[in-house]
Amino acid sequence: MSAQNTTSSYGSVTKSFHWLTALLLISAFLLGLNATDLAHEIQSPGFDGSAETLSRAVLLFSIHKTVGVAAFFTGLARIIWALSQAKPGLLHPENKPEALAAEVVHWVLYGAMVATPLTGWIHHAASTGFAPIWWPFGQELPFVAKSEATAGLFGALHWISTKALLVTVGLHVAGALKHVVIDRDATLRRMLPKSGDLPTPPAQKHSPVPAFVAAAIWVAVLSAGVMMAQDPHDHGSHSHAEASPAATQINQDAVSADGTGQQASTGNWAVQEGNLGLTIQQMGSGVSGSFANWQAEITFDNPDAPGPAGKVAVEIDITSLTLGTVTDQAMGADYFDATTYPTARFDAELEKLATGYQAVGTLTIRDKTVPLTLPFTLSLDGDRAEMSGQTSVNRLDFDIGKGTQEEGSLGFTVVLDVALTAQQSR
Repeated sequence: MSAQNTTSSYGSVTKSFHWLTALLLISAFLLGLNATDLAHEIQSPGFDGSAETLSRAVLLFSIHKTVGVAAFFTGLARIIWALSQAKPGLLHPENKPEALAAEVVHWVLYGAMVATPLTGWIHHAASTGFAPIWWPFGQELPFVAKSEATAGLFGALHWISTKALLVTVGLHVAGALKHVVIDRDATLRRMLPKSGDLPTPPAQKHSPVPAFVAAAIWVAVLSAGVMMAQDPHDHGSHSHAEASPAATQINQDAVSADGTGQQASTGNWAVQEGNLGLTIQQMGSGVSGSFANWQAEITFDNPDAPGPAGKVAVEIDITSLTLGTVTDQAMGADYFDATTYPTARFDAELEKLATGYQAVGTLTIRDKTVPLTLPFTLSLDGDRAEMSGQTSVNRLDFDIGKGTQEEGSLGFTVVLDVALTAQQSR
């Protein structure tokens, strides 16, 4: 069998590309479907924190992504090879509507073979997905920054490209079956190994019209994907539902996200703006989030020498936590149990050190109170102060995620970040 195409048959290289691409794309789709089902289970409030389920989801997503990247390069190579080869003619070119439909589906399918894995790859690169691609490359892409907006856009484009791929594959298979069952011709046999003697197609010219029609279809498909990404109500259902995608980092002050929260009513410093965030490690990747609603009561007088400097009391609305698509899971009974324990609290004495400052006190989450020291830096400019600090806690000290005792699945250490600007009251 010749490696090259002829006007009546496909060569061995084209056949290999055809069936390998089909195998990779079908495998990636089935893996993604099963992984997404697990992700929805993990993101549900009733998830019990099973490390086995988390590990299975990571495994399926990693295989899905790795196979998807392989499918992208295979599809790209297939298209390049096809453009360099003679194209066997249609066996029934006189049936104009059928011939046009077959060619359009063919070109749309070529687009889907590239667009579907590529959009998924860009979605992965733009987000902080926890499931790595098993290639020595691919975790990052040039010119693709970590961005929730970019991840959301390409998540929607990946979703709609997958639908286009499924439709065109279905039409392609239906057409092949028609040639076998109804026409009883050699169209399908031309793509099989050891195809034997094949009929010579009638003389014909390949028109560029189907390619232009397919391009117009893809413009419509991608435009629809962009509109879906812009719809805040549909966005979550179209994006790739990993169990730990990029979280939204919200910078808020002591008022809630809609501006209706309450600021501190006591103390001699009033918070003007700030951020209270946390970072967890899930499957080895950091996932960041923040609380949109919290209050800080601060009494502070900067001493000339190291020593006591004041007090701080922070009350945190646990239900205001945003942690990407795992927010609902974080509110569940095995984690923050926000229904039973809707607030957390940090009470501390402020101290000036020889270098820097610290807040020494206790942190209460759920029904557990644990000693906590928060080192911080402070910049004073008259009656305006800017502070930032970072510390860490062990989630198990607060009975958070007790069902996940395997640190490789969900890290024990949670990093807390605080930054705020405050104005001194007169």
